[in-house]
Amino acid sequence: MDICRREFGLCVLAGVAGRAFAQRPRPKLFVLVILEQLRSDAVESLAPQFGPGGLRRLQEKGAWFPDCRHLASGFSASGIATLATGAWPAEHGIVADSWYGRASRNIVRASGDDLLATTLAAQIAAESRTRVFAVSLDRAHAALVAGTPGARLFWMDERCQFASGADAPDWLADYNRLAPVESAHNAEWMALGARVGAPPLRTLRFDPNKPEEYLALYKSSPFAEEAQFAFLAELIARERLGQGDTFDFVCLVAGSSALLGYETGGRSPLMEQMTLQLDRHLEALFSKLDEKPGANAFSLALTAAHGAPPAPAEASRVRMAVRGGDIAHEVQRSLESNGNGGVERFVYPFLYLDAGGSRDPEAVRLAAARAAMRQPAVAGYYTAGGACSTHDEWERRFRNSFHPTRSGDVMLSYQPEYVEDYGADRGVSYGSIYNYDACVPLFFFGPQFRAGVFESPVESVDVAPTLARALGVAAPSSSTGRVLGQALGLGEE
Repeated sequence: MDICRREFGLCVLAGVAGRAFAQRPRPKLFVLVILEQLRSDAVESLAPQFGPGGLRRLQEKGAWFPDCRHLASGFSASGIATLATGAWPAEHGIVADSWYGRASRNIVRASGDDLLATTLAAQIAAESRTRVFAVSLDRAHAALVAGTPGARLFWMDERCQFASGADAPDWLADYNRLAPVESAHNAEWMALGARVGAPPLRTLRFDPNKPEEYLALYKSSPFAEEAQFAFLAELIARERLGQGDTFDFVCLVAGSSALLGYETGGRSPLMEQMTLQLDRHLEALFSKLDEKPGANAFSLALTAAHGAPPAPAEASRVRMAVRGGDIAHEVQRSLESNGNGGVERFVYPFLYLDAGGSRDPEAVRLAAARAAMRQPAVAGYYTAGGACSTHDEWERRFRNSFHPTRSGDVMLSYQPEYVEDYGADRGVSYGSIYNYDACVPLFFFGPQFRAGVFESPVESVDVAPTLARALGVAAPSSSTGRVLGQALGLGEE
């Protein structure tokens, strides 16, 4: 069919206008929930047991991306920073929960001060008439997701009470008195739907001589996760988020599932129960939001910083729980025998080398990498010079994970489902580049988003630019992700 140039131009303009007006204005409150650990397959396998108002509400009435991929090493701090900035660790610099600082010769624990990229929260805080809040189990994680002094941070302190900075609100002390952590002393964690008389899954034993053991049990339980969601609801009510003349953005980084995962792995019955409890906590949060600021007056996104490997079976643990120090020792022996310097420090998964004054440090890195590959537990490597043991999708995951100064000289990858052994003879480590650590669910919910299930893979760097578009602010400066236009009703972009 022929069409004149004028008619064609009008059609194009109509299409552009349609796209421009397809996106609804932002509501006055946006809630971002980041679970430190939540495997995508757990959400799908447990779906028949969800109630109507939590995860099922997100699945049925939100934009659901079952296959969101962190294409980099799956540490909590790294994933949080990637979601906050829309950039990979290679750009934002948070390469792990901790790394070796060569200048200080000390271990550096990831913090907001170490971010090398701007965050979505910082972009929002820079706008007029906005308020930004972040809540977390850990102060450092709250600071990472905020990335700006313009955000108000809340976290659990060493006594598991909620704390804030010097500008703590007047109501915080009263809230802590009314919701004491002591109320969970000797609490029994029961399976949802357990029969009468069934034994508890776990009891949070309190020994006044060993309070730290109780606090560790508490933080990795659904009682602490419930406390985090309850505090978020209290913050929304007390600060009247979404109910005034400002735009309010609040992020909850819920860390209890990650702490439990360290102990039990990603497929334990306790982890399944934690996901089912998460569903109930979300349902309670939705109920509060529906009251105030009210249905259609808020939007919400939910995702996770990483997944989790399964714990090695007891019979396989000796083989699959790797002592990184032993690998570093073997690399050291190999380098010394060839006069190639040695290992300065190993901080999983990074080798920091002493090249011994070599004129070709990359040759030393390659020698160390090849020595590591002779160990059965090691599956791959990536060097500071860009050499990689593979040239496929895994190379990209290595490259995204590697920062030229913080990642040392060589990054190692263990065999699938192998974990770093920290000496506890149980539990797992995070930080691999495999799918069990990389694949998480992603949901967008609210009047701005189009309901549907979008099966095509997306990436965690896509979250920040998508939210920036939805909220009408500039994307973070180092963001490399794309806007997920299908979630906004804009079609594929």
